[in-house]
Amino acid sequence: MSILVYVETYDGEPQRNSLGVLSRASRLGGDVTALVFGSGEAAGTLGRYGARRVLVADDPALAAPLPQPRVDVLARLVAERGFDTVLFAASVLASDVAAALAARLDAGLNWDLTDLELREGRLVGKRPALGDSVVADVGWTSTPRLALVRSGAFEPVETDGEADVERVAVEIEAWSCRAVMLEQAHEESGGPSIEEADVIVAGGRGLGKPENFALVEELAKALGGAVAATRAVVDAGWYPYSTQVGQTGRVVSPKLYIACGISGAIQHKVGMQGSGVIVAVNKDPNAPIFEFCDLGVVGDLHEIVPKLTELVRQRRS
Repeated sequence: MSILVYVETYDGEPQRNSLGVLSRASRLGGDVTALVFGSGEAAGTLGRYGARRVLVADDPALAAPLPQPRVDVLARLVAERGFDTVLFAASVLASDVAAALAARLDAGLNWDLTDLELREGRLVGKRPALGDSVVADVGWTSTPRLALVRSGAFEPVETDGEADVERVAVEIEAWSCRAVMLEQAHEESGGPSIEEADVIVAGGRGLGKPENFALVEELAKALGGAVAATRAVVDAGWYPYSTQVGQTGRVVSPKLYIACGISGAIQHKVGMQGSGVIVAVNKDPNAPIFEFCDLGVVGDLHEIVPKLTELVRQRRS
């Protein structure tokens, strides 16, 4: 099996989800190649995550995070080098690229996969369905096989491997450059993103009002973690959409997830159930989150969370 992994970068650094997909690809066996766009500053590090070869595509047309120029590069590489499998870590850009590449190559695309395995020599994907209550096996009827992996599905595994780095020729179609990015804004952030954080403290409607998110923020700060929110909170305008965890938000898998005032509906569960340890604070003893958390605290979060924050500060002082 000849695998090409699309590695998304930000400010020249490979994204964690892409490194996780690259690590999983290396465990499938076969010949694993990584593709990065831009100057390729971090290309040499990808060998430590399973790439035997790293292809670097650099061109002014690839500077902006637009899909069509990237599709041109990918389509050419797949055709010329015979890759039978192309893997993507889910993101807004990667989803656009994967869908457009599937249309360009008339190839099959399976998305929202949480695992990949070889079964009797055939690649099989695992895709949750029916609100993540079941997991379906999915496959491909022809090559190239395209797969879009759910964010947070795989952890990056670092080894002592090395990769050969090769710069590839870039040919962009004229019509692929008709869309132009006029401006790119970056959200201000005072801590780690929820997809990168080892510790997440999340708040729900149980906080009562948006001002009470200060309780969650203080605990997250004391733990060196990130703040997350539920869909209900985001829809109410209490907290930014970028912090939403759940079926229509981000999928996270931190080492510790503390849920404050969150009932634990299935839509939220699917976004954080992969966490190492889940702690829930809720005044309702019948809240669904108590059915799957590792530690549940029944009580008033407005009293419990400040005391927990103070205890954490004392331990760290």
